[in-house]
Amino acid sequence: MNRFVVRKAAVLGAGVMGAQIAAHLVNCKVPVILFDLPAKEGPKNGIVTKAVENLKKLKPSPLGVAGDAVLIEQANYEEHLTRLGECDLVIEAIAERMDWKLDLYARVAPALAPHAIVASNTSGLSITKLSEALPESIRPRFCGIHFFNPPRYMQLVELIATPATKPEVLDRLESFVTSTLGKSVVRAKDTPNFVANRVGIAGMLATMKEAENFGLSYDVVDDLTGKKLGRASSGTFRTADVVGLDTMAHVIKTMQDTLAGDPFHPMYATPPVLAALIGKGALGQKSGAGFFKKVGKDILRLDPAKADYVAGGGKAEAIVERMLKKPAAERLKLLRESSHPQAQFLWAILRDGFHYAAVHLEAIADSARDVDFAMRWGFGMKQGPFELWQEAGWQPVAQWVKEDIDAGKALSKAPLPGWVFDGPVPQRGVHTPEGSWSPATKSYVPRSSLPVYLRQHFPENVLGSGAVSALKSGTEVWKNDHVRLWTLDGEVLIASITSKLHLIGPTVGEGLVKALDLAEAGYKGLVIWSPDDVFSAGANLEEVMPIFMKSGVKGVVEASSGLQAALLRMRYSPVPVVAAVRGMALGGGCELAVHCARRVAAMESYMGLVEVGVGLLPAGGGLTYIARRAAEMAAAGNANADLQKFLADGFMNAASAKVGTSALESRKLGYLQSSDIVVAHKDELLHVALTQVQAMSESGWRPPLKALFPVAGRSGIATVKFNLVNLRDGGFISAHDFHIGTLIAEVLCGGDVDAGSLVSEEYLMKLESQRFAALLGHPKTQERIMGMLQTGKPVRN
Repeated sequence: MNRFVVRKAAVLGAGVMGAQIAAHLVNCKVPVILFDLPAKEGPKNGIVTKAVENLKKLKPSPLGVAGDAVLIEQANYEEHLTRLGECDLVIEAIAERMDWKLDLYARVAPALAPHAIVASNTSGLSITKLSEALPESIRPRFCGIHFFNPPRYMQLVELIATPATKPEVLDRLESFVTSTLGKSVVRAKDTPNFVANRVGIAGMLATMKEAENFGLSYDVVDDLTGKKLGRASSGTFRTADVVGLDTMAHVIKTMQDTLAGDPFHPMYATPPVLAALIGKGALGQKSGAGFFKKVGKDILRLDPAKADYVAGGGKAEAIVERMLKKPAAERLKLLRESSHPQAQFLWAILRDGFHYAAVHLEAIADSARDVDFAMRWGFGMKQGPFELWQEAGWQPVAQWVKEDIDAGKALSKAPLPGWVFDGPVPQRGVHTPEGSWSPATKSYVPRSSLPVYLRQHFPENVLGSGAVSALKSGTEVWKNDHVRLWTLDGEVLIASITSKLHLIGPTVGEGLVKALDLAEAGYKGLVIWSPDDVFSAGANLEEVMPIFMKSGVKGVVEASSGLQAALLRMRYSPVPVVAAVRGMALGGGCELAVHCARRVAAMESYMGLVEVGVGLLPAGGGLTYIARRAAEMAAAGNANADLQKFLADGFMNAASAKVGTSALESRKLGYLQSSDIVVAHKDELLHVALTQVQAMSESGWRPPLKALFPVAGRSGIATVKFNLVNLRDGGFISAHDFHIGTLIAEVLCGGDVDAGSLVSEEYLMKLESQRFAALLGHPKTQERIMGMLQTGKPVRN
């Protein structure tokens, strides 16, 4: 794959989006200069400096590591325009004012490098019109690039060409955005608000209108239109608050001004309640009030009739919840035929979504797949509108929508387009193994064939595409109830944990041992990978407790010793073992990862030893790993270095259950090492992990030699306990937290031995097992375990 090499990028505009785009470039190790106007008072870079400082305060953090804000270079248009010549990519992200953008383009154009790609991060302005302000030499290198907010976390980026944009420019940019920035790309046509916002905001407006029609309160609507409907948990009105009501109003205004001929144009009128809130300065989350308002711990909802906030918490009715759990065809039929207002409301918004997407598909996107992906990646939907329509039965749903249009129940009189009823779609659906339907070409369009997508063994797919799931692919070599061993190429073995949340228990341990047997006998190495957002959430307590009840401490020690032996065997295996980490790697999942030869981690990986949350300590070698790494770092720094100093951070991370909020922070916590690889795009993770095993094997991989290492001993334990006493007596931790912390210190420091004593990993792991089993029999720990199993929340006792 020929990469578009971005040695340095520039972002023009240090507002909310511009600063966060710059932050994500830094996350992905792309050097970046952030520009804005010169400050009228104080240092000329004052506006940018303030924006960069604000990045450190935002939650969720736009930076993988807050300290990396210093890596964003600061500049202003008055003093530093010539620095644009250093940049291979320039992203404009100033306010959504056509006149301001055109003025800026005229100003920066002479300073741009002759090869640089220039892109506007507009959410809906015409890219073609913007390009007209640029010299003809730049127009072939200009396009739209629409990040969704917040840029680090939102998967979608829309790319928009102008008639003058060279195809190869968009191809290079798509490859860079996909592989380097980890985003998923939809190519949108140059129409107002592009794809996701066009369909998504229309859907939100329809939801607001239908909520009013059926007399439903905002909290009830959000409960109905959140996870229960397979959409983002924030629902509709809470999402509007998070986005910002002024931002939403701006997007609506764009639709009002630019879509006069749209048959849905009356729907684009700004809802009176939205206008009233904005008039009062209630702009949503950023102003402290919008459709909802937080007062203390209570969430109040706006009551439009009273023009005031009242108690919230309204939920979907149980009968409607049961309907939503049915298969798609039965679900939609029940909703449509029900007399319950909540069910009628849900059918209405689904019908409106199908209607709108079908009428506008040809104008806004190349295929139905692009609309469905845009709604998944940009609005957090589990399925896009066309996927749900096809799953529920194309022809009956089309007929229901037509009947509602004819009866005047829909939000527009526009008929469904002819392709809905005629041609291949009624028989085959919009999504097929051949591709997805394109009304413009009257054919099924396959997915992009850009080389960057060859790195994605199992990319996201739409329903109906015929894609085989990862866990049914390749050649299966062995399988038990919780582990599948398989291979794609016959050279590298893959182990996929299939238990719920990929929890680790005896069955998983058995599978890992079998994986090592097979890998060492006939493969170049082993990759541990699963195709979702959980690497492993830790130990399977539901399997541990019965062992304890039946066999007591002895049984638990035997079980944990078995897992420890498997992980040590993995660490010293003669073939390389690579953990492909994505999402949660907690407790035992973190221990599994750190004992591999190497880790390949997706950017959004969250690693940590969290056992104290259920009143336990790590028992799969996690504390042993911290002690060994501390000894190695002390030896590497200074033969006479104070080992206690290197242990301190590791102890606090384990004792406080600290979890890295990104792969970058997990590296800072010590759960990833400098030699480990962070992968931006989740769907490239398996490719990179397999490539690493191949490279390590071809390079003559040898495991580390077993060696003894020094521990801090009794004096180290005493130092830790002194600090714990202060925390306990100050009321910061409970007596049981103090007890757990003391046991963690005993393991990390090697127990009752002299400082500097040399110990083995097996010795420390035995201490882990003993302390773990002792805690398992403690009533306070059992309270924490039962609380977690019953409520999913930690108990503090």
